Amino acid sequence: MSVIDQIDSTLADTLQNRIGVSVNRCYQCGKCSAGCPAASEMDIAPSVIIHLLQTKNVASEAKVLGSYSIWLCLACQTCNTRCPMEVDLPKIMDILRSESLRRRAIHSRAKDIVAFHKSFIGTIRHLGRMWEVGLIAEYKIRTRHIWQDVLLAPSMFMKGKLSLLPSFHRKSLSNIFAKADRGTESAK
Repeated sequence: MSVIDQIDSTLADTLQNRIGVSVNRCYQCGKCSAGCPAASEMDIAPSVIIHLLQTKNVASEAKVLGSYSIWLCLACQTCNTRCPMEVDLPKIMDILRSESLRRRAIHSRAKDIVAFHKSFIGTIRHLGRMWEVGLIAEYKIRTRHIWQDVLLAPSMFMKGKLSLLPSFHRKSLSNIFAKADRGTESAK
C-alpha cells in the first residue's frame, strides 16, 4: 500500500484489508446492539458504530475512534453469533482500539481500561503467557490505584490463584507478535 493509499484509506477499508471484514455487509438489523451485555453502558451502540463506519466520513470515524464503546466491548461474541450477515464485530473492535491508540483518540473515561489493555498485552508480549501478579503490578503502576483491591491478594495467593514467579513461554509467541507488529506497521 502506498503512502497516498494509506492517507486516503478509510477505517472501513482498513478493516477490509487487515481482517477481511466488510462493514458494508451489515444491513442494520440491530441484533448486535440488542444482545450486547455492555450496550447499556456504551455511548454509541454497536450497530451505530457499524453505521458510522459505513459512511466513510472522517468526522464519523473520529467519533468512533474517540468513543467509550470500543473500550467496553467484552469480545463475548454475542453480537457475532446473532448477526445474520456474520459481521465479526469483536474483530472490528480490536482494530478500532488499535487505531484509537495509534491516533491518540482515546475517550477520557477509558483511561483505566486502556491501562489494563496495555498491561495485559505487555505481559503476554514479554512472557509469552499471562502472569497475574505482573499484570496487576503493571496496571497499578499505570493507573496509580496502588491500594485498590490489595486485601484480595493474600486470599488469592493462598487459594493458588496467584503465582509469585512467572513462567516464560516467550519464544512460542514471538512469531505471532512479530507478525502483528508487521501488520500494524504496514497499516501506518
